[in-house]
Amino acid sequence: MHKENSSKLWKIIVAAGDYLKDKLPDHPNHPRGRNPYAHVASCIKSKFNKSYKDIEDEKIDEVIEYIEYLKKNPN
Repeated sequence: MHKENSSKLWKIIVAAGDYLKDKLPDHPNHPRGRNPYAHVASCIKSKFNKSYKDIEDEKIDEVIEYIEYLKKNPN
């Protein structure tokens, strides 16, 4: 992914993390609370099988749609 798209996507990930703060369900592996920013990045990596920085530029809209899905479904 080009640097400008990577930066744009990171800002969207941070905004989603801000939105999800205190909205993720409790989990026994995270006794002090879950990190919403890591959650979003991890979900992206699981779905696309690569870090957000390594996803093709052509898929940026698909990644943004997925981030919106994560915001609506904080499980």
